[in-house]
Amino acid sequence: MKLSYIVLSFIFLFQASQGFDFDEKELETEESVWKLYERWRGHHSVSRASHEALKRFNVFRHNVLHVHKTNKKNKPYKLKINRFADITHHEFRNSYAGSNVKHHRMLRGPKRGSGGFMYENVTIVPSSVDWREKGAVTKVKNQQDCGSCWAFSTVAAVEGINKIRTNKLVSLSEQELVDCDTEENQGCAGGLMEPAFEFIKNKGGIKPEETYPYEFNDVELCRAKYVDGDIVTIDGHEHVPENDEEALLKAVAHQPVSVAIDAGSSDFQLYSEYNIKAT
Repeated sequence: MKLSYIVLSFIFLFQASQGFDFDEKELETEESVWKLYERWRGHHSVSRASHEALKRFNVFRHNVLHVHKTNKKNKPYKLKINRFADITHHEFRNSYAGSNVKHHRMLRGPKRGSGGFMYENVTIVPSSVDWREKGAVTKVKNQQDCGSCWAFSTVAAVEGINKIRTNKLVSLSEQELVDCDTEENQGCAGGLMEPAFEFIKNKGGIKPEETYPYEFNDVELCRAKYVDGDIVTIDGHEHVPENDEEALLKAVAHQPVSVAIDAGSSDFQLYSEYNIKAT
């Protein structure tokens, strides 16, 4: 099985968080914003120590105002006060967008892959494809406070192509990559999908999540040989040609692809949905 993927900038993969709406009147006074903060904490089951609560409230207030002001503009997306609403953008980037793609790309040098692009000569693609409906995508996963999104991005693509080729959807082990793929990748300190694909190929496959579950941190001990479970293998990977939307269209019409995106803005931290009403 060969994989196609495209790298844009920073890798970011986390569990989608549902925020909730609020009324403009809730922003009128300090007391009403505090009540909104308490409602938010209850909604997301967020506990804060008493000495920390005021600082977190100040961050929350700043983020809520940003959400409110941004949503009043004619932007093609909407923000919400999701589960990241009382952390600073610096904290968000360090905890959830820490794959350091540029750093790892410089260390690795030019991109390497199997060569070519298998869908180059495709001339007809469907108007839409939903790989969830085709059963090629597992449930949304949460990397937690660990810069392991490179591993999640890798695994998602392997899960998808494995389903397409074998008709079996198997949730695979991100933790195996975090623990074992350490020659170039650095666990929670970040990494790239490219060497992770090579690791899976060269090691003869990857174990299922069920037998090698995610532990939200660097365990620093590769336990792959000690756990059971059938492995899923790949025979290579390819790069989707850069800056080529037609090539990307062809790729995603045939399989889920591994993608890295730039998570470097406050709007991404508080992103909720695409706003189809925007013009």
